[in-house]
Amino acid sequence: MAVDLLLGLQWGDEGKGKIVDVLTKNYDIIARFQGGPNAGHTLEFDGIKHVLHTIPSGIFHDNAINLVGNGVVIDPVIFQKELDNLSKFNLDLQNKLFISRKAHLILPTHRLLDAASEAAKGKAKIGSTLKGIGPTYMDKTGRNGIRVGDLEMSDWQEKYRTLANKHEAMINFYNVDIQYNLAELETEFFQAVERLKSLPFIDSEAYLHEAQQQGKTILAEGAQGSLLDIDFGTYPFVTSSNTTAAGACTGLGVAPGKIKEVYGIFKAYTTRVGSGPFPTELFDEYGETMGRVGNEFGATTGRPRRCGWLDLVALKYAVQVNGVTQLMMMKGDVLSGFDTLKVCTAYHYMGEKIEHLPYNIEAENVTPIYTELDGWKEDLTKMNDASQFPKGLNDYITFLEEALEVPIKIVSVGPDRNQTIHR
Repeated sequence: MAVDLLLGLQWGDEGKGKIVDVLTKNYDIIARFQGGPNAGHTLEFDGIKHVLHTIPSGIFHDNAINLVGNGVVIDPVIFQKELDNLSKFNLDLQNKLFISRKAHLILPTHRLLDAASEAAKGKAKIGSTLKGIGPTYMDKTGRNGIRVGDLEMSDWQEKYRTLANKHEAMINFYNVDIQYNLAELETEFFQAVERLKSLPFIDSEAYLHEAQQQGKTILAEGAQGSLLDIDFGTYPFVTSSNTTAAGACTGLGVAPGKIKEVYGIFKAYTTRVGSGPFPTELFDEYGETMGRVGNEFGATTGRPRRCGWLDLVALKYAVQVNGVTQLMMMKGDVLSGFDTLKVCTAYHYMGEKIEHLPYNIEAENVTPIYTELDGWKEDLTKMNDASQFPKGLNDYITFLEEALEVPIKIVSVGPDRNQTIHR
């Protein structure tokens, strides 16, 4: 059996968690393939909002195994809090939540290093969530990291102490004022590690290969968004992993030829959290309305998201890089009430008009070129069938499909699981 893949096509926060939750009934395994607890996947159903950071978004369905893959970095402390939040729902986590032995651990000193590094950058800071994710991936590629499988070895705490001592020396090198009590942080960390060890650790690449042989259906779940990819995003204002389709191969051990459908999720407009270039960002009443109506605040950090018109240049780039086969448009309801909508279809870039994403999209190099479309007034949130869509929305969808050459199969008209319309 092939593996389907779901990922974000913008700067994250596209609504991946909701769609994974909607699609889980069709899959036997939901496998998260990269990123760390800087992810905030929000699910809403039965009047309750759930925010997941590391645990895959299929966890509320009885039919599916949820796997945290080798490409993910895990903070045991945050993971324990997630487990505590799930405890009241009587989920069979022991048989439904598996952890790859090859996933790396975020240590308390990784978080401290993150804070020290960001403080040392001053005005050049990249807007890190300070979860320790960047330093953890640095140790991974530097071949210093501690993996989940190490917790099963007798000498893992010796490895921990060696790495933590190295981190403290690095923190001192930064020469910034970072106040911390490592002994207190370590007490919390080691307690959380014991909780993590209560879950099944597996050799996940072998498990997924066997599942494919058995004909089981698998959905790979991404975090963050394509424009935050370490290679193909707006570097250096990116995350530290491969958020694009290729990341599913390295983050789960799935062969490229085994990937079938690539579901790409995007908002009907554009948002971004933290620092970095954003050509279509709005600083007027339109941007304020998008943020207010769309409740654009980070699910993990609470930070307000920057808002702007849909950037079709960047979106087309993400579709191409990922080989997207189906699109899903989120938050169409937020644009209800706009008389006119704008879509960026090209850039003025260093004196010429271009329609591809260039190397540098800082504001001094890029000016967006817009196409205007009629908006719609109707409230979409009560609609339950595509036949109810107003003309303005249908025209908007058609315009995007023709430009992207990929069908939009799902339109989300609200945060709840049931506010999801299949076309």
